[in-house]
Amino acid sequence: MSRKKSFELAKRVKDLPPYLFATIDKMKQKAINRGIDLIDLSVGDPDLPTPKHIVERMKKAVQKPAHHRYPSYEGMLSFRQAAAGWYKKRFRVSLDPETEVLSLIGSKEGIGHLPLAFLNPGDVVLVPSPGYPVYPVATLFAGAKSHIMPLVEKNDFLPDLKAIPKNILKKARLMFLNYPNNPTAAVAGRKFYEEVIKFAGKNNIIVCHDAAYSEIYYDNRRPMSFLQVPGAGDVGIEVHSLSKTYNMTGWRIGFAAGNAKVIAGLGKIKSNLDSGIFQAVQEAGIEALKTKEPVLRKLRDTYQERRDILYSGLKDLGLGVKKPKATFYLWTKVPQGYDSASFVRHLLNRAGVLITPGNGFGSSGEGYVRFALTVPTKRIRQAIRRIKKVL
Repeated sequence: MSRKKSFELAKRVKDLPPYLFATIDKMKQKAINRGIDLIDLSVGDPDLPTPKHIVERMKKAVQKPAHHRYPSYEGMLSFRQAAAGWYKKRFRVSLDPETEVLSLIGSKEGIGHLPLAFLNPGDVVLVPSPGYPVYPVATLFAGAKSHIMPLVEKNDFLPDLKAIPKNILKKARLMFLNYPNNPTAAVAGRKFYEEVIKFAGKNNIIVCHDAAYSEIYYDNRRPMSFLQVPGAGDVGIEVHSLSKTYNMTGWRIGFAAGNAKVIAGLGKIKSNLDSGIFQAVQEAGIEALKTKEPVLRKLRDTYQERRDILYSGLKDLGLGVKKPKATFYLWTKVPQGYDSASFVRHLLNRAGVLITPGNGFGSSGEGYVRFALTVPTKRIRQAIRRIKKVL
């Protein structure tokens, strides 16, 4: 009988923290197995269906034999043209679809692969905290080191670039930003982006701006694009996802836009590690990018109604929360006597309401929790009633 082999994980995998949303999935499943009627306000996965016109385009595209072969690595030119056209219409930014746009298998994939193109061991990445967990993980996989940029309320959850030490700046090669922000729901403006561009140019740092939530906004206050500010295209790229805007999280399609050299570097990694996006999905993506404004407004109105109900409910409960201008998240201070994790456990076990602990987004998220607006209004009201009983 053969002896069992011992296969040791690579150090990069051993050093990984538990992936936040995988941990939440386990908590969720355990609660369901115990028979709890769970109200899940944790993961940002839209509950609304993909708009019908996108699904219909996909149905037709799937039947085309030409799409059943390998797609192009950089994405169909027609999809990249549609992305450039969307940028022109939405932000009045002109892009060359051949050199300044690259298709992605969702924005997460692009963010994860970018550090592999430009970082060497010992390089430093400027990482916001709290922030999307993929930023530090992608940095780790590239053999680089994260320097945390704390996002605190007194600075409107914008990083203090002046606080970054000079010895860090000498090694810094890349900076991740994300506005509208997950998890804080903060929005950045022109003045901040101008500061970022000047800072990045001076220190020879690539900027990767994650704009996955640019189209989930409220009160007709449309967030601006980083690329709208003069000089942005000289220092970096912006990453977009079709997931949140068009309720296409499972379709896995997005794109990167901006500096041609950065796009080319990311493209080299992708051409060696993946084989592109199924072309029928790209056709559906083209259709999504042509979605009429009334359809998108209806989606935003749904989230705005949910936001108003949840915000008012949390406020009435005495929890410290600001009304978000964008995203479908509410970043909320935990009550006295709790930390992030203990408050999440309390609501899960006593109220059957699952939310996300702020410390899962980095150490600067401690003391907060994130509520997602991804359930119907009836369930949000029910969640508020349950929370009231156990506070």
